[in-house]
Amino acid sequence: MSDYLVIVESPAKAKTIERYLGKKYKVKASMGHVRDLPKSQTGVDVDNNFEPKYITIRGKGPVIKDLKTAAKKAKKVYLAADPDREGEAIAWHLAHILDVDISSDCRVVFNEITKDAIKESFKHPRPINMDLVDAQQARRILDRLVGYKISPILWKKIKKGLSAGRVQSVAVKLIIDRENEIKNFEPEEYWSITGKFQINKEQFSAQFYGKNKEKIELKSEQDVQNVLNQLKKKPFTVQSVQKRERKRNPAPAFITSSLQQEAARKLNFRARKTMMLAQQLYEGVELGKEGTVGLITYMRTDSIRISDLAQSEAKSFIEQEFGQEFTNKADRKEKKQANIQDAHEAIRPTSVLRTPNSVKDFLSRDQFRLYKLIWERFIASQMASAVMDTMTVDLVNNDILFRANGSKIKFPGFMKVYVESTDDEKEEKNNLLPDLHEGDEVTSTDIDPKQHFTQPPPRYTEARLVRVLEELGIGRPSTYAPTLDTIQKRGYVALDNKRFVPTELGEIVIELISEFFPEITNVEFTAIMEKGLDEVEDGKVNWVKIIDDFYKDFRVRLEIAEKEMEEVEIEDEYAGVDCENCGHPMVIKMGRYGKFMACSNFPDCRNTKPIVKEIGVTCPHCKEGQVVERRSKKRRIFYGCSRYPECEFLSWDKPVARPCPKCDGLLVEKKLKKGIQIQCTNCDYKEQQQE
Repeated sequence: MSDYLVIVESPAKAKTIERYLGKKYKVKASMGHVRDLPKSQTGVDVDNNFEPKYITIRGKGPVIKDLKTAAKKAKKVYLAADPDREGEAIAWHLAHILDVDISSDCRVVFNEITKDAIKESFKHPRPINMDLVDAQQARRILDRLVGYKISPILWKKIKKGLSAGRVQSVAVKLIIDRENEIKNFEPEEYWSITGKFQINKEQFSAQFYGKNKEKIELKSEQDVQNVLNQLKKKPFTVQSVQKRERKRNPAPAFITSSLQQEAARKLNFRARKTMMLAQQLYEGVELGKEGTVGLITYMRTDSIRISDLAQSEAKSFIEQEFGQEFTNKADRKEKKQANIQDAHEAIRPTSVLRTPNSVKDFLSRDQFRLYKLIWERFIASQMASAVMDTMTVDLVNNDILFRANGSKIKFPGFMKVYVESTDDEKEEKNNLLPDLHEGDEVTSTDIDPKQHFTQPPPRYTEARLVRVLEELGIGRPSTYAPTLDTIQKRGYVALDNKRFVPTELGEIVIELISEFFPEITNVEFTAIMEKGLDEVEDGKVNWVKIIDDFYKDFRVRLEIAEKEMEEVEIEDEYAGVDCENCGHPMVIKMGRYGKFMACSNFPDCRNTKPIVKEIGVTCPHCKEGQVVERRSKKRRIFYGCSRYPECEFLSWDKPVARPCPKCDGLLVEKKLKKGIQIQCTNCDYKEQQQE
């Protein structure tokens, strides 16, 4: 019999922790939550201080029975769920089921799954924090009231299967508002003039700036002509040269939202995939003789704080690997935002000595890529600032001013390891200028005017939307990935070229919610509500008051919506073909994996067909069918024959509508990091890479 029972959330974590604690400890997994609000009803007594009605989650009976048996045999039960609100709530539910006194030292939390961290955490058990539990419970009840009260109205007025939620409604509203901005955008004309110059056979370029040091905007071709007419056919003179030294600081270690954003930009990971892989790295990976080890700290955090021990280890590693000059000597104080909880550390490797290459053989390809990203970001955050030499040169000709900006890296600092990417997809260029001095004369080899038009704001990518939600104070780290998942599954938005586009259904739902429940889609109201829920966590506000203040007006709005919201009929879009089974027209429907064709005679005829997109290439195998674009269950695009299953031609690369000039084989478009290259699948023929 074990002296102590430890309950964690997942079996992978249980296995790792049991090995660290020794024979006196038995570690079991609850497999997440064991109790929740019922799915079949609201489960909240709105007339009795919003008392929740918790029931055992279906299928968890055997798990609970096993935990009860183990708890009876143990001298003491430790509840070691994740170190956040959700984990605290799981511990509270387990304490209720297992008759554990919540005021006893039964709760153990740790930020990383390493031997030292686990052993240290068991030296400092504490009671269950009811402020954290109440904060989770308040969010759960609020989301349940919004979802279970509005959704039935949407089912009745629009169609079944719809849902509404605090964070998801705001997210969809942001996507719709951005789409309207794009539709209503009126491009404005503007011009630029680029001059190419030469001195002592060295060439460089400069941009038109203005006249007599006064900046001038070029709004028309006439403005450009006026500038060109003033230029005299003589060399330009260097009017001024400014040289400055500029420091560039590294980005801080990851928090949940920045990890999701950077993984999207650098690795092309969806938010959900990023969090799944991070969970695996946190819970532990088998590292050969070392056994199962948690490679990163807890991945749901909004704090950039780093422990003194981790900073010290990183400093020693950097000094040894790169030299003392690369260690950070400055006291960088990051600004703490008002809505940051700072419950635990930033996301970092549990040991910088486990370099990505040292663990590569034990990780899957995607695990390795994410771990490498986290490791490099953390190391860079602890390194010295980069030093850039910048140079600004003003060139004049008849008082017309051209300006050249250049920079070069004087000392790489953290940039030797890692540089943060941006949503703008423009990297900082390392432009070098000749050694110029005031009074030098330079020759212009070309003056090139160009017409431009202002561009509309871009649609949201997952990374950009997460950043905006975070900046607005909407939702919390753990909510972003499931929220983005939900709004796509409900058919409110779709991804077009990795950017969110609202659907007709999404626009209808948000329009009705905004009309009858304006606070649900109001960004400011939602952010204030989020702040109030955080104050519950800090023990400043009673959770019942937060819910009650919201529900007073919400209840009235529900009654009005029930009576006054008009029914909306969403007509099916005709596919342009008839059903081969019964002759009725086929219509386009939205399913879990996107659009498909279905017979309009449903339910009498249940014929469905995938929507295929021809690419204008005859099948190279059967010579009869057309190559069509399809999607796998994981939404990955591939190409196959339209005569499938008669013809089983398949290609992950897009075929080209011409044969290989060398062997008549199949040419395909191979996607590379910076463009596309056409290659033959039968010989070594390759064409020049295209942007």
